[in-house]
Amino acid sequence: MAVAIEIVAVGNELLLGDVQDTNSNWLCRRFTALGGRVRRVTMVGDEVDTISEVVRAALDRGAQLVVTTGGLGPTDDDLTLRAVARALDRPLREHPTARAWVAATYAELARRGHVASAEVTPSRAKMAQLPAGAEPLANGVGAAPGALLRRDDGSIVVSLPGVPDELMDIVRGALRPYLTALFGQGAYEEWRARVDSGDESVLAPILSEVASRHPDVYIKSRAKRFGLGVTFMVSLSARGEDPAQARARLQAAWRALEQALDRAGIAARLEEGSVGGEDRCAP
Repeated sequence: MAVAIEIVAVGNELLLGDVQDTNSNWLCRRFTALGGRVRRVTMVGDEVDTISEVVRAALDRGAQLVVTTGGLGPTDDDLTLRAVARALDRPLREHPTARAWVAATYAELARRGHVASAEVTPSRAKMAQLPAGAEPLANGVGAAPGALLRRDDGSIVVSLPGVPDELMDIVRGALRPYLTALFGQGAYEEWRARVDSGDESVLAPILSEVASRHPDVYIKSRAKRFGLGVTFMVSLSARGEDPAQARARLQAAWRALEQALDRAGIAARLEEGSVGGEDRCAP
């Protein structure tokens, strides 16, 4: 069964529309490619009570992995780790490794002349305050470490920075061994096909019939508009214990869909380069 995941995107700037939440999109693609299933993405402001409530609710719903993005910095409105600590009934404590990383980052920034001082001020030290029991995740791009906390029931809460380059660095680096252990060798693959039909209502019963015969494959049409000469894109995606199993499921569903469309007089073809995708089989 696919790992159940929820993402909590934190930041007033997201709710105001000043910043687009590209992090959640990237994480959804990443986790899906590893064989996970993102069940929900929630966007919240920089409020301890709200963040805490959403994290707790995700765990109560049975999420095996809860990922927060944003709110790990040095400013007063960076409150995510305090909220996670509250959600899990744990105190905040300075983590010595996290503090050493923060100190080393500012020492290097000072050496380069990017900041005036290497001093670990209270604002900078704040980034080393993690929920008790959390493991720091090294940030190779910025100053704020991520944090990973395991619960007794096996679920995991991960907190990542909101700066996209920092988030991606941690996911591809420090978080990678944990993701490998969590997802195992599961694989995900998606194929896309162009269908010569401008009426989704004609396609719907065909797709539904094929999907019912291939329950391990998710089949979805993606309509943009009606009209003569319009082609629809249909996606087929599947998970498996390994790449071969995922691909075999897709091949069987695609053959059935191609035949069903042909009987209806509708041409279809796989898009070049649509098979698979970035990081589809490995963290």
